[in-house]
Amino acid sequence: MYRVWNFVANYSLLLIGGALIALVWANIDASSYHDFVEFVIWDHAPIGHLHDGHRTLTLHYLVNDVLMAFFFAIAAKEVWEAIILKNGSLRGKKAATPLVATAGGMFGPVAVYLGLAAILGSDVYDAVARGWAIPTATDIAFSYLVGRIVFGAGHPAVRFLLLLAIADDAAGLIILAIFYPENAVLPVWLLLSLAAAVVVFVVFNWLPRRLDRGNQLRPKSTWMREKLGFWPYLIAGAVSWYGFQESGLHPALGLLPIVPTIPHADRAFGIFSEAEQYLTDLLNHIEHLLKHPVEVVLFLFGLCNAGVEFSAIGAPTWLVLAGLVVGKPLGIMLFGWLAAGPMRLGLPAGMRTIDLFVIGCVAAIGFTVSLFVASVAFPAGPVQDAAKMGALFSFGGALISIAAGILTGVKKQNL
Repeated sequence: MYRVWNFVANYSLLLIGGALIALVWANIDASSYHDFVEFVIWDHAPIGHLHDGHRTLTLHYLVNDVLMAFFFAIAAKEVWEAIILKNGSLRGKKAATPLVATAGGMFGPVAVYLGLAAILGSDVYDAVARGWAIPTATDIAFSYLVGRIVFGAGHPAVRFLLLLAIADDAAGLIILAIFYPENAVLPVWLLLSLAAAVVVFVVFNWLPRRLDRGNQLRPKSTWMREKLGFWPYLIAGAVSWYGFQESGLHPALGLLPIVPTIPHADRAFGIFSEAEQYLTDLLNHIEHLLKHPVEVVLFLFGLCNAGVEFSAIGAPTWLVLAGLVVGKPLGIMLFGWLAAGPMRLGLPAGMRTIDLFVIGCVAAIGFTVSLFVASVAFPAGPVQDAAKMGALFSFGGALISIAAGILTGVKKQNL
């Protein structure tokens, strides 16, 4: 049973299952599906959608705004380690070409999305312009898995793809925070999040280490870890989350200020690496505790967001899909070539320039993150549903990637 669960979790089958159930349900009985998603858990609650001067906690809000915060916390953990650690994958010259290619993987989809929208006319453009960020997303888990299928686990393009996806996640978090606030922005509430982060870092991280200086047994830090564990950070996370909700920024990002305050190892083996299970620092310990619960959260996310009727397919569907499967590969190919050639930053040994195009095809799988951005970019209705359908269709990028790998003569390299 344990092996079965690990297989299901490692391949994100719960997310796919939730999305498929939602699609079937919405197309069989749309009314009951939407009643389920918008089920009111608690009216006049301290958290939830702001409506008529009070907040209402619905199932949709609980999943998208509360539980998805743990998903983004795990993504932020990988970004943080990639940037801050001495051997981090986003430090130094080795990250230069993937970072430039990431920029292309964001500008390309936006240009295709908005350019095609403009060609379709001002009415279409005005209706869909707010969704420009939907095709910039890359589903890191699915892209990584498809990348291994196309290139083989030992190919340098897989590591390049992973760096690109991590950087894409970081940029996506910034875009969500800046361009898609949930309500009118009240920055003063962010001071609450900042205070929570500072207090938990100073009292439960920095101070114990300071008191343990010169003592190899580290009694204060050990006591904090053994007696208190992750609880101070969970409480600080709840406070920070509330600050984000009240500030108007999307509360699903509310745990981000707390992630850098958690004690971490001085090295990281990278996301999805089996070796990371042997790291005993608190940050990795928390990630391991969250791994399976977050898979359940992703199942609920798919269930609550992918329920789109096929009749909703329209212009936003094709714009999102074109942004992903056309804009991503072209943008990554062009910017990656500029970085590797004219900018003389080079490519990893064993990678060809044409591999950049295949990487772009793999990165075109927006799925999870594109669905999330669609749900915050547009209000519930036909445009949001059509855009979500484009995000769902982007999973076809897996087949495109496999075909591109065959046509460009990719030689698989296994470990």
